[in-house]
Amino acid sequence: MNDYEINDWARILLGDLPGQFLLEVTIRTLLMFIVIFVSMRATGKRAVRQLSIMELVLIVGLGSAAGDPMFYHDVGILPALIVFSVVILVYRGLTRLAAKSIKMEKIIEGEALLIVENGQFTIDSFDKEDLGQDEFFMELRVNSIEHLGQVRRAYIETNGQVSIFFFEEDEVKPGLPLLPEIFNQRTQSIPRIGTYACTFCGNVKELTPQDSLHVCPKCNRTTWVAALNNRRIK
Repeated sequence: MNDYEINDWARILLGDLPGQFLLEVTIRTLLMFIVIFVSMRATGKRAVRQLSIMELVLIVGLGSAAGDPMFYHDVGILPALIVFSVVILVYRGLTRLAAKSIKMEKIIEGEALLIVENGQFTIDSFDKEDLGQDEFFMELRVNSIEHLGQVRRAYIETNGQVSIFFFEEDEVKPGLPLLPEIFNQRTQSIPRIGTYACTFCGNVKELTPQDSLHVCPKCNRTTWVAALNNRRIK
């Protein structure tokens, strides 16, 4: 049975490897850093600026290939270079196919989804996305948007970013509030006559108090919140 000492710092820091291997790790890391840098330059500036699904796969693949040779003494650098070459060739090949074929581009990159139209959610597109309502509201609030009535159109791009097109100031309409302190006042019971927005789809209606629940004609939900009508502060 091997002796085991909890304060054996040589074992904790180096394992079974000699101290000289630290110099080799340094050299391996520098070499792989150069390989990663050259590889990212070869993929083009777009891959560095914003990540699509394909580009994320590229980064993960290159990162996995680069990591092991940096500190595993039994992993050679040449196999990692082969992995780099194959991953980059496949990436460049698929991006060229996407540039020549709209159908292939949709398969590889996906397509932008219209998520808001004329101040209301497009429910079909919203159901297709994993982006939750709270997360989407945050994206809109970051752009100084208080309610959906200020938004003419909003798209979720293929890289996950949100593109927003606004109504002109004189075209702003009542809309679903995005501010948490107002949105959290949602209710199924209408306390007074007024303009209300469906909290699920953003449909806006004039509602009056009644014994039965008001059902949204667009999404069949019954929860409402008082709509806002103020213009966007730029």
